[in-house]
Amino acid sequence: MDSVRTLIVGAGMTGLATAAALSERGDDDYLVLEADAAIGGWCKTIKKDGFVWDYSGHFFHFKHADIERWLRDRMPGQRVVTIEKRSFVAYNGTLVDFPFQKNIHQLPKDEFIDCLSDLYFAQSSDVPRAVTPVENSFAEMLQARFGRSICEKFLVPYNEKLYACDLSGLDKDAMGRFFPHANLTEIVANMRRPDNASYNSTFTYPEGGAIEYVNAVASAVAPGRIALNETLVAVDLDHKLARTARTSTRPAGDQASRQIRFDRLVSSAPFDRFAHACGLRHDAAVWDYNKVLIFNLGYDRKGATGIHWVYYPSRDTVFYRVGWYDNILGTDRMSLYVEVGFPRNARPDVQGTRARVLRDLERENVVTGQALVAEHSVVLDPAYVHITKSSIAERRRLGEILRNHSVWSIGRYGGWTYCSIEDNIVEARALVASWK
Repeated sequence: MDSVRTLIVGAGMTGLATAAALSERGDDDYLVLEADAAIGGWCKTIKKDGFVWDYSGHFFHFKHADIERWLRDRMPGQRVVTIEKRSFVAYNGTLVDFPFQKNIHQLPKDEFIDCLSDLYFAQSSDVPRAVTPVENSFAEMLQARFGRSICEKFLVPYNEKLYACDLSGLDKDAMGRFFPHANLTEIVANMRRPDNASYNSTFTYPEGGAIEYVNAVASAVAPGRIALNETLVAVDLDHKLARTARTSTRPAGDQASRQIRFDRLVSSAPFDRFAHACGLRHDAAVWDYNKVLIFNLGYDRKGATGIHWVYYPSRDTVFYRVGWYDNILGTDRMSLYVEVGFPRNARPDVQGTRARVLRDLERENVVTGQALVAEHSVVLDPAYVHITKSSIAERRRLGEILRNHSVWSIGRYGGWTYCSIEDNIVEARALVASWK
């Protein structure tokens, strides 16, 4: 039986940051388990025929200068571009600056009046109300704060495509600080003096893709402390034992297992799956999420310039977002990522969806005669977790049980939350710092 002081599940950003933080305080008695054959989680990068694509668009907006410096110091020779974001909403054949709710003045006059009128009656304190608007869900929050027209034109259809669910089931703060809130004063002021700043108004991106940031974190992990192709199967909380399954290359497909004794365990695996592995009794229906099918597409020549990504709320268009890597990296061929949302139980028809994506890219004038010369696709499962009142309560209850056994579940999926990659690093460091 193997033994380790700290067992870490998952070699994505969260798990690697936990391991790096341990090493930096002189503690190398840990092991990182990774079910995949490579590190990175959903931050993997694909390089094909001269194109650089991530599994999805991962653009980094740092709030902590020390973390950014720490990463860049571990990326010698890697060019990192800094970009002032230009993002838009595709609306009825034109592009409206994002966020939509701050740029309703760019709509045709009659639609602008509808949006402004509904916004005023939703937000103005001068409007008498018999009943205070409720905000018990994400859908109710949108309606109460922005009114019917803005919701119908963008906020509801776009987010329904993104989350692939009924928004009435999501908690009102499901997107936390990442939702671009705006009050009536800010929206009116924006009509004369544009200010579309958001949490990611400026972002950075390595020339080699997001995996370069992953490799930077991994460079601080002690050699030999990452076990690839090894899956966590079960955890005995009382005896602090983990059972794993390993895929051997000798012979191909052979399965081997082992038990690992630990003093403490940190998991970044999806919380529902980890709770099941720990034998915790819980309602599986609480843990809802969506999948996202990503198409990375490379073309023989450039398309539009001055655009980094565009949101597509129309239900007639299969994808909800398209991004231009070439406009970020300054390359001479159009390089896109295209995102399509699916419910958790869906089995995406990759080829059928691909055909529709290609048609819709032409209909939306993203592709205007360019030839497709390279491509890649991947399904993120899970992609966005659905934060609900039930998931918040159950996550809190089960998290306390785990902590009582010196077990922590953290990160976007381990914490069942909406956060940035930098947030994962901050959380991992804070957890390690809390240990005596």
